[in-house]
Amino acid sequence: QLQVVESGGGLVQPGESLRLSCAASGFTLDVYATGWFRQAPGKEYEGVSCISSSDGTTYYADSVKGRLTIPSDNANNTVYLQMNSLKPEDTAVYYCAAMGGICWAEYDYWGQGTQVTVSS
Repeated sequence: QLQVVESGGGLVQPGESLRLSCAASGFTLDVYATGWFRQAPGKEYEGVSCISSSDGTTYYADSVKGRLTIPSDNANNTVYLQMNSLKPEDTAVYYCAAMGGICWAEYDYWGQGTQVTVSS
């Protein structure tokens, strides 16, 4: 089955860290650009981070720069979202997407999402 599956979400306190995983099955993830999106309650989807398939260039939303990174593990066909210094406003459902070659292009695969809640 061709799909991406997210995992690693949970409930954390402000200032703590989480690492989300986006694991692909049925295809090789690193030939796609892989992006992380989030949707907070009552808000639209936001592109959080992306890694390009061509040269590994990474992109980050201004709201997460300096706190999030997007490492990849090609051997395990997985892209991560390392989230540090989490804030309550990071609370959202996080989705990963495999996009056709370049960041923010139309996606080919979209995951089911994983909930991240940041609260004291």
